[in-house]
Amino acid sequence: MQFQQLVYFVAVAETRHFTRAAEREHVAQPSLSQQIKALERELGAELFSRARGNIALTDAGEALLPLARRILADADTARLEVQELAQLRRGRVRLGATPSVCTGLLPAVLRAFHTAHPGIELLIEESGSLDLVRELARGVLDLALIALPLPPSAPALTTVELLTEDLVVVSSADLPPPAGGGEPSIADLRGEPMVMFRHGYDLRDLTVGACRAAGFEPVFTVEGGEMDAVLGFVRAGLGIAVVPAMVVDHAGPGLRATRLAGSPLRRTIALAHRTDVAPPRAARELKRMLVGD
Repeated sequence: MQFQQLVYFVAVAETRHFTRAAEREHVAQPSLSQQIKALERELGAELFSRARGNIALTDAGEALLPLARRILADADTARLEVQELAQLRRGRVRLGATPSVCTGLLPAVLRAFHTAHPGIELLIEESGSLDLVRELARGVLDLALIALPLPPSAPALTTVELLTEDLVVVSSADLPPPAGGGEPSIADLRGEPMVMFRHGYDLRDLTVGACRAAGFEPVFTVEGGEMDAVLGFVRAGLGIAVVPAMVVDHAGPGLRATRLAGSPLRRTIALAHRTDVAPPRAARELKRMLVGD
């Protein structure tokens, strides 16, 4: 099995097309096809079903794909680690973060990091914690700022707690406050129309779980949005949402934040990376700045 064969295999698996995969990898299509066939002979199994021109992964291909992605990601990390100069003059960091952290915590830290290491490329992926955990497992990210606790299905990750943030109810400033004003409890939100995040956001699971613990199912008027979309829908009066308090500080006018009475909702943000692979040197330096070691 050759490294380049895995590169071509992943390209075909992701494009579902031999010609487009060859164009992506800047290789002639016959050469790519020959390498795929050689890989199949080596493994003793077909990796793709080619019926009527449609390209689909076989069971063997499905089994190989996550392993191949892991191998390529680890090799890429090793290459970058070797190429980095002693003074961190070049390199890159692939950092994932939840939207609230991107707007609240990261700007100042990334500015300080860029000032100290201007040659380091910063690649930021903004998404929900569940998605970021999956990206860490795939080797797509070096570090991620995620919400704890980790889901039961999470891979082996090393985490360092950074902060605990309060969650608040956000509503349109043009409408009456939720539950008649004051500081409502979660139970007081029964029947309130809600704008809900898409699957993959820990805020979705946390909000739904809190409502069910209070004895009711939340009512969604709109669901499936990212953070900016959710805030926009709330601003337009489509419903309320539960978001981190730090998001409201950067959300602009038109929104009202209401703290929850009783046992307030909170979440803990941690910096995470894969336990089985050490982050590249530039990522370790960013980790040091975030953690404050």
